[in-house]
Amino acid sequence: MKHKYAVGETVYFTASNVARPAASGTYEVIRLLPTDGDDCQYRIKSSIEAFERVAKESQLDIS
Repeated sequence: MKHKYAVGETVYFTASNVARPAASGTYEVIRLLPTDGDDCQYRIKSSIEAFERVAKESQLDIS
């Protein structure tokens, strides 16, 4: 399975997990991660947060 987004690309993250709320918004792709089932995963970072998040490709869109 091939990743849709590249490292350094700006993406829009949509939080969908009610148990672990996250801030939706614009993030930068920091690293490509292995797939989780049928969904590629990414490490993403917002310029307004001090930490990185892991997001599935289905949660991301072109910013």
